[in-house]
Amino acid sequence: MEEFALIMRHEDGKKTASPQQIQVWMKQTMDWIQGIAAQNKFVSGTGLPFDDARVVTNKNSKKIVTNGPFGEIKETIGGFIVVKANSVDEAVEFAKDCPVLQGDGNSMEVRKIAKGEGT
Repeated sequence: MEEFALIMRHEDGKKTASPQQIQVWMKQTMDWIQGIAAQNKFVSGTGLPFDDARVVTNKNSKKIVTNGPFGEIKETIGGFIVVKANSVDEAVEFAKDCPVLQGDGNSMEVRKIAKGEGT
């Protein structure tokens, strides 16, 4: 069994939902995660809020720290979970049920977590 990261991508960070809609989505997301946990396949996960975020870049060998990222950027990462799966196809099946996919253009990225593979 391997571990995979399921990364929740939002196409348009500028769109804002009402507090009521956010509550609905949060409940749907928690139900989705609980379904994976019920199969003993959930490892960990979290949302990634923009509050107090920073971006560190390298420009001409200087490390530059800026505030951000901000929700106004074209594509944002809203969060991720780590699951155990027998294959990438099983991890994709988990991703297909994620409530984030209700939003037009939103996507789920499925990536194997490297463990002792030269990283």
